[in-house]
Amino acid sequence: MSSRRPGKSVSRIKTGSFERRLSLTKAGLFAGTRMASHMATNWFSDKETRDKRHRAMMSSQARFLVEELGRLKGSVVKIGQVMALYGEHFLPEEVTEALHTLEDQTTSLEWVAIERVLKTEIGAERLSELEVDPEPIGAASLGQVHRAIRRSDGLELVLKVQYPGVADAVDSDLNAVAQLLKVARLVSFGPEFNDWLEEVRQMMHREVDYRLEARTTEKFRTMLDADPRFIVPRVLQEYSTDHIIASTYEHGHSVSSQAVRELSLPRRSALGRAALELFFRELFDWGEIQTDPNFGNYRVRIAGEEGKGDDHDRIVLLDFGAVQSYTRQFLDPVIQMIRASYEQDLGQVIDGGVTLRFMSRDWPDEVLDKFGSVCMSVLEPLSGDRSQWPDYAVNGQGEYRWKQSDLPSRVAKQAARSAISRYFRVPPKEFVFLNRKLIGVYTFIAVLHSEFNGEDLLRKYLYGDGAGEPKPVASSTTQITKA
Repeated sequence: MSSRRPGKSVSRIKTGSFERRLSLTKAGLFAGTRMASHMATNWFSDKETRDKRHRAMMSSQARFLVEELGRLKGSVVKIGQVMALYGEHFLPEEVTEALHTLEDQTTSLEWVAIERVLKTEIGAERLSELEVDPEPIGAASLGQVHRAIRRSDGLELVLKVQYPGVADAVDSDLNAVAQLLKVARLVSFGPEFNDWLEEVRQMMHREVDYRLEARTTEKFRTMLDADPRFIVPRVLQEYSTDHIIASTYEHGHSVSSQAVRELSLPRRSALGRAALELFFRELFDWGEIQTDPNFGNYRVRIAGEEGKGDDHDRIVLLDFGAVQSYTRQFLDPVIQMIRASYEQDLGQVIDGGVTLRFMSRDWPDEVLDKFGSVCMSVLEPLSGDRSQWPDYAVNGQGEYRWKQSDLPSRVAKQAARSAISRYFRVPPKEFVFLNRKLIGVYTFIAVLHSEFNGEDLLRKYLYGDGAGEPKPVASSTTQITKA
């Protein structure tokens, strides 16, 4: 759970479904009335004036929506955040822009209420084994985090405590938010939107399933146990329940901290390479990807600090509540596109896009070619052809400068200048999550101001240690199945 240091505290989080539905229904009806009035008065204006007024009204409606969601806190806030992250293909731009302002509420739950949860979940006797700091170190929309020390041996741990009633409110809250969007006339319901809404529902249920998150955390810890570049907290099962995750407290600095910025370029670049290789392992080897790129989910343990005696600077990985499992039927055409992009095989890139159902053979050839080229440009830092790199993206040693390259912005502008947007289809939900992860990894490396070439890492996972035949991928007729 990415969390923020809390400000004021409250005695309870309102999660009663009737109370919340009533608030959202009132808000929706008010917003719907405003929109109907706007449409009636705007009917006789010229097209340019109508469009301008409509965009302004949409922005106003969206801001109103966000204010209402923010007041209710709990899972409603998290639903809004998830919609902001993954709703750009389903919601109007004005709505996603407003939802991006929906920050995690810094209001925390009072210690008396949290202590009550702890005693109910793990029992007073077991709780007495711990000295829990009543002041939370972070509070988010679904719960908050407290540091603790085990009295018997001084072990430092953290307790991630879910707010009472949040898990039970997910379905009713999501239905209420969807109804608000509909009544406020901010979205048109259709099969694609309904499918996406169900994906949001599944994501929310995974977010509140602490048993699942604990198992996933331990799975990733086991997979990365032998890699000295990473730290995954150890889950303490004796203090974990359906609504509490207890794990070891792992020291570290935020990625954007002064301490990390002051590391030498080789050390920052090594951290960036580690982040990129972890993504490749998730994608190529495990088929399980942590899809929440929020920087609050990462820390950097600097070698020699905290008396740990680490030989490496290490990345601390936190929060495994947003891990997506992918099938080979989905991953194989994705890997086909990556390999084809590296090999500059435009036809195979397009073939993979068609297989994934966000390109179509019905499109004009020039649109397909442009779309394929945009996809290929994403692999710029991993390319074997460095003659196409902008001068400002290369240092004196011929290494790629991830921050200075401004690649994500250049790719977005390249897509916007073409006719792609008129033909672009909504990609599979799995691809949306994967794309967010890739952008997150690139941004993580850029924030570190890393400078390195990623080609050798890509070849390692495409071809197996840089030698031999490419790993097989499925044919272009493979059908996508739900992960």
